[in-house]
Amino acid sequence: MDVDRLLPTLEAADLIALTREIAEKELAPRVEEHESTETYPEGLFATLGRAGLLGLPYSEEYGGGGQLYEVYLQVLEELAARWAAVAVATSVHTLACHPLVAFGTEAQKERWLPDMLAGSLVGGYSLSEPQAGSDAAALSCRAERTDNGYRISGSKAWITHGGKAGFYALFARTAPGGHGISCFLAPGATEGLSFGRPERKMGLHGVPTTSAHWDGALLDTDRLIGVEGQGLQIAFSALDCGRLGIAACATGLAQAALTTAVEYANERTTFGRRIVDHQGLGFLLADMAAAVDSARATYLDAARRRDLGMPFGRQASVAKLIATDAAMKVTTDAVQVLGGYGYTRDFPAERYMREAKIMQIFEGTNQIQRLVISRGLAR
Repeated sequence: MDVDRLLPTLEAADLIALTREIAEKELAPRVEEHESTETYPEGLFATLGRAGLLGLPYSEEYGGGGQLYEVYLQVLEELAARWAAVAVATSVHTLACHPLVAFGTEAQKERWLPDMLAGSLVGGYSLSEPQAGSDAAALSCRAERTDNGYRISGSKAWITHGGKAGFYALFARTAPGGHGISCFLAPGATEGLSFGRPERKMGLHGVPTTSAHWDGALLDTDRLIGVEGQGLQIAFSALDCGRLGIAACATGLAQAALTTAVEYANERTTFGRRIVDHQGLGFLLADMAAAVDSARATYLDAARRRDLGMPFGRQASVAKLIATDAAMKVTTDAVQVLGGYGYTRDFPAERYMREAKIMQIFEGTNQIQRLVISRGLAR
């Protein structure tokens, strides 16, 4: 069922309508095949790029959509309601563009940004390492300055679109200590860069998540974004936006689960009545709907604050926490509504439940979100 949205402009309403059309035509018919066979949807992100959906929150000057963040996030939600893996990868691509948009020189932007925002170059975000996840200051991947640029050595982990992306926002150590991390815009086809086999994940099978290994790979000097030692500032400046992206994806996933459960409950009968008419199940569906609406409201509140230039870090953590916990609960309840059928792969409810779990983990675990929120309260 379509979501009844309050959108700021007629243009935004048209964009949501276009997104729904593309999602129904390009995503919905392909999701089951690729998720079940764990194969990558070749050409799909190029299609999204040609439709203008891969650069929505960025300036039109370089080919972006110039959209408010609240509009971009609702586009993400519509994509996630059809295919969560694609929506997450779209959010990661937007996150990977942020360093160049916010900290790059004009020359760097003119050179690379148009292709990135058009989707000709799809991005990955390479911050985490095998021993450095939530503690980003503990990175050990090194970038050694040479006469010809920077020589990169070390390993990275948990890279969405690993091995498929055209570029990576790479964070590596240029000096000891927490202020010794720098950011690079690394080409996907770099000599000395290789990728591990895709992780054997619980869900989101259609887009690979891999490790990366940098074996003395050389990056040109102009691949440095910002200045040396600015990497953590760059990484953290994007994380609140990334958390909102995941909140929107989680909300779309929860909406899909709710829709599946409601449709089933309206069709299935027991004891001579539709099961939706039994109060015990009707109340369960009501709680699911309330959770989805609450999740949407929290991420939109944070996004609107961002669009107004207001602080939104705490609200972003609240949104990520509320929306991803809601997705876990709503998808679990959807399986319950479908009963035995919900436990089978003949219905998408079990896939939704598997996909929801990771939402509570990446872009900062929900325990980290509680830490961020509580520290804000302590101040």
